[in-house]
Amino acid sequence: MPRLKQVSRAEATENVRKYYDALFGDRDPVAEPGTATGTPGNWWTVFALVPYVFDHATSHFGMFGMFADKSVSQLDGKVRELAILRAGYTQASQFVFSQHCKASRRFGVTDEQIAAIPHWEISDAFDAKERAVLAWADALILQGGRASDELFNALHEHLSDEDILELTYHTLGYNLHAVTCKALRLEFDDVDERIREVPVPAEGETADWAGNAWKKED
Repeated sequence: MPRLKQVSRAEATENVRKYYDALFGDRDPVAEPGTATGTPGNWWTVFALVPYVFDHATSHFGMFGMFADKSVSQLDGKVRELAILRAGYTQASQFVFSQHCKASRRFGVTDEQIAAIPHWEISDAFDAKERAVLAWADALILQGGRASDELFNALHEHLSDEDILELTYHTLGYNLHAVTCKALRLEFDDVDERIREVPVPAEGETADWAGNAWKKED
């Protein structure tokens, strides 16, 4: 369950209800969760706690046509989605990565490329432009923005100044969502911590390394 309370349809502002209608129909998404893509939908019901934050986040989505009649973005959708996929993967957000696997296909990202996102550095699935985009995403997410001149120049060979600004903004915007979903246990990121100490075997027991269990010796 999410760590924060959720906003029911009855409690939602007019703008929030507009999105509830689009995603959940007539249902109260708190009492009857679930979206058409299989997510619980609690990103929406938790972000609705602060309407101006909700409005800011959804206006970002609207830049590239989500819940809008027309995209205002000038950036190639495939470029954007590759970077968002890598951001979701490197931040270990199942929600961001899974949702943008679906979104990216609409912009020409292939299943081969999606499968290669975890190891793009050694994959032949990407051309020079796409590799520069993925390297830029890694510099933003994994290196906190420490992008070398060499990397920037390689990216600049393929993208305009305007494109690079927009690519950076969208990548870091989805980094925000990836981190938030993990911290607040939203959507597919409502998972228990798996990194923990594994106890040593008790006397008379041997480790079953393949099964991560301890077996008692006869």
